Amino acid sequence: MRNNKLFIGRKIRDLREANRLTQAAFAERIGISTSYLNQLENNQRSVSASVLLALAETFRIDIADFSAGESARLLSVLSETISDPLFETSRPSLQELKLVAQNAPGFAHALIAAHQAYRRNSEQLASFDDSFGQSVAVEPTPYEEVRDFFHFVDNYIHDLDLAAEDLSSKLRIPDRHPFTALPEHLERRHSVRIDRSSPDEQTLRRYDPETRTLLLDPFSPVSTRSFQVAFQVGALEMSATIEAIIDSANFHSNEAREICRIGLCNYFAGALMMPYETFLASATELRHDLELLAMRFGASIEQVAHRLSTLQRPGRKGVPIFFARIDRAGNITKRHSAAKLQFARFGAACPLWNVHQAFERPGQIIRQLAETPDGIRYLCLATEIGKGGGGFGTPQRRYAISVGCEITHAGDFVYADDMELDNRRRYDPIGISCRICERTNCVQRAVPPLKRRLVVDRNKRGAVPYQLD
Repeated sequence: MRNNKLFIGRKIRDLREANRLTQAAFAERIGISTSYLNQLENNQRSVSASVLLALAETFRIDIADFSAGESARLLSVLSETISDPLFETSRPSLQELKLVAQNAPGFAHALIAAHQAYRRNSEQLASFDDSFGQSVAVEPTPYEEVRDFFHFVDNYIHDLDLAAEDLSSKLRIPDRHPFTALPEHLERRHSVRIDRSSPDEQTLRRYDPETRTLLLDPFSPVSTRSFQVAFQVGALEMSATIEAIIDSANFHSNEAREICRIGLCNYFAGALMMPYETFLASATELRHDLELLAMRFGASIEQVAHRLSTLQRPGRKGVPIFFARIDRAGNITKRHSAAKLQFARFGAACPLWNVHQAFERPGQIIRQLAETPDGIRYLCLATEIGKGGGGFGTPQRRYAISVGCEITHAGDFVYADDMELDNRRRYDPIGISCRICERTNCVQRAVPPLKRRLVVDRNKRGAVPYQLD
């Protein structure tokens, strides 16, 4: 049946290009004809089990990589979009959504963009008063555009990653500390010197192209200063590559282009401080111990957690993890998931998720076994992060980060060693967001789910003043 067929043309093409092989050479390696490979890459034919096995054996990849990834992320966003009551009378089944995500991703993206515009339009109309005649902006915000760009490229930028890895090898990072190697490289290659910024300037980094001086906050941790130097290296050396990536993204505004430019320089900086193959090997050796990885690479725990979420190189993927940063109000300000867990685009995070507890226990890594409504179980880690400095009275930014994986990969994490992974009662029932969570008996529910009808009995009151039909 067509529903069971797997169309993964883009993934096969990405794998071939990552290995720098022509179609003819790639087809020969896995024992098929060039014409068949061309049909696979263009999704004109589904991939067979024998070809999947050949890909796995030849390029040392996990077959599961081909059934998740971009389609899973797109399916998650598409499912949330379709949950809107707007589609109540014509809601497609999950299987239909899977077919759209796999075989017509362009249509799926167009529908998601249209729904985003509809939501923004509705929210602005609801807040109008005497300004009713003004025009309504329906374009996505620049930050939303850039967030979606990184989400749909799997938070992995191949060209930048390879370039950063090559440079880090020449600079002998991490054998040499980044804050030793990178300033030397910046001065030798670009004649840029490092200096201290004024205490009252309140900027992490400021580059003066006239004097070729990079000013850094002297009160920032060494890991932060290393990252800012790496950022400047990327801005100076990778501008052409970054510009080409931005051009291919077709952003709607110059603001989005600039935000993405910063994001890509940040990506390069992380990849330069934590080069792919070395970091992947260390993560395996140290069993994803965030603190040990931070010490080995001269990085912060947040930098390490974020880098773990980018280990998506075709044929050399790391453990599929999710990563998020959340503030005290429950807003998710950074997010990416290579696991099945996908974060909601609208609304706050589930209050039962342990990331909220991190603010109550600063300095600790909090562990949680959790299960989502679809029955998938996860190992969740959370810790509070504080940024600031400069003495008493200086404002501090405080937020929490969350890192985790599906329970099938928990053995790769040192944090799971003494946890009862096989005991179902140890798993907390978490959701993605109240608006799309189907749990009927959650005591922390904030709002009703969009897809369920409410039953209200004024003579009966439970944890919430309604029941779900």
